[in-house]
Order: sequence, then structure tokens, then C-alpha cells
Amino acid sequence: MYNGISVNPVEFDRQQLETALMRREHKYLPLSLHVFDTVASTNLTVWDLLEQGAASGCVVIATQQTAGRGQWGRQWSSFGGGLYLSVAIAPQLEASNSYQLTLALCWGIAKQLRKCGVNVGIKWPNDLVLSSRKLGGILTETKVHKGKITQAVVGVGINWSNSVPETGINLKFWQAKEGKGVIDSLEMLALEVLLGIEFGVECLCEKGVNILLSDYLNLLTNMGDKVDIKNHSGTVVGVTSTGELRIKMQTSDNNTVITPEICLQPGTISLGYKGRLE
Repeated sequence: MYNGISVNPVEFDRQQLETALMRREHKYLPLSLHVFDTVASTNLTVWDLLEQGAASGCVVIATQQTAGRGQWGRQWSSFGGGLYLSVAIAPQLEASNSYQLTLALCWGIAKQLRKCGVNVGIKWPNDLVLSSRKLGGILTETKVHKGKITQAVVGVGINWSNSVPETGINLKFWQAKEGKGVIDSLEMLALEVLLGIEFGVECLCEKGVNILLSDYLNLLTNMGDKVDIKNHSGTVVGVTSTGELRIKMQTSDNNTVITPEICLQPGTISLGYKGRLE
């Protein structure tokens, strides 16, 4: 049990999700579902299916992973009762703009969950945050050909009724405690995540990243955070259109305080509780 809620693996009703999806039009994601109780990794399973001839829109869903991965090869704890979902897309973005994809997807999923009464924020670069704790994360893997992203697999992990560490939170418990939110099942959560992915992809491909960037910044929980980079202090002031973190630095030059701005790529800084450079 976790805070009075069962954390045992739950049954996933594929038919329920398929029925809900049939009521929606899918311009960017002609979805085909593959549902499992347990897999090693939903991302790896999608890549395997693509090698076997599956098309973009291929979706793998599991309620438990045995070898889940986060960004930069980190282990992702994937206990039974969570939502672990991966989908194949073909965004045709320039490889130099690869971080835009994660930015747009985080924004799209957060916006969709907020429509359901879940006040999700974004922790740069790829985490979904609720009540200052981690609700979920996104892992985007890509294949590049001639300078373009021709194939991408988007992995999303969301805490539903699974056990979580002290810094995490699960959605089912939060809704019960706060009396907010209308997501009543793992299947509905999967639906909203898929709609959020499509929303983010559609906006990025049709309108461009600058259209969603200002709203992304409104959801960014790191704004104003103090960070320490090589013994110099700085403040998070935003994110660039290519997904880099903007930091206004404070250094001393001949007893005069100057505040140059630097931009850091994902993976070069960890914005944990102390925000120290790794």
C-alpha cells in the first residue's frame, strides 16, 4: 500500500482506450496499440517493432518496466501501477533542433493534463512536476539521416498508483487528497498523454516552437532558481527556442558586478534541489 492506495500492478483495458481514441481524429498519430503487463523498456519495444515494419504512430503501453531508462542513460524506476508509454513519430525536424521536440512534448502533455484539472508544471528539460514533486518524465530518442530527424521514439513515464520516492508523487493519490482532477483510470491517463503528445507535435510542426515557447515558460517551475556553476552564482531566466537553459550569471570584474547570460544544453546541469553543475 502507498498512502492507502494499492500499488500492485493493475490491469490495463486496451479496449477502453481504443474506443476513446476512435472518437478522436488523429492528424499526426494514426495510432496502433500494443499493450503489455511488463516489458524491459517501452522505448526499446517500439524500436524493435519499427525494425519489424511497424509505422509511425506505433504505441507501446505497459504498467511495469524491468529496465526503464531516463535521460542520459539513468535508470527509471518503473514500479507496477504506473503508466509507461512510448510512441513512434516522424517529425522531420532538423537534427540541430532536436531539443525542441522534448520541449514541445513536455508542454503538450502538461497542457493536456491541466485541462483535466491537474496543475502540472515543467521542470527543465524533461520532467513533469506536481506540488513541487516529480510526477513523470519524458525520454526522446531519435534517428538522423542527412541532417534531419527521420524517426523518433517518445517515452513517457507517469506515476499513477505506483510507489514513488520521497521526491515523487503519484496522480491517483494527489487527486484523492486534493479533490481535484477528473482522470479516473490508467486508461484515461494514457488517452490524455497521447492527446498531449499529438498536441505538442502539431503545434511544433504547424506553428513553430516560438508560438508555444512563451506558454512553456509560464509552466516552467525553474524560473528564478539560483544555480551554482563553477563557483559562480546564476539565476534561471528562461529557455531558448532550441531548448537550452538561459542563466543570468553574477561575477565580479574589477569590483564591478556584471551579469552576462549563458545558455546550457540539456545534460550539462542538474536542476535538483541545489542546482549544481555536474
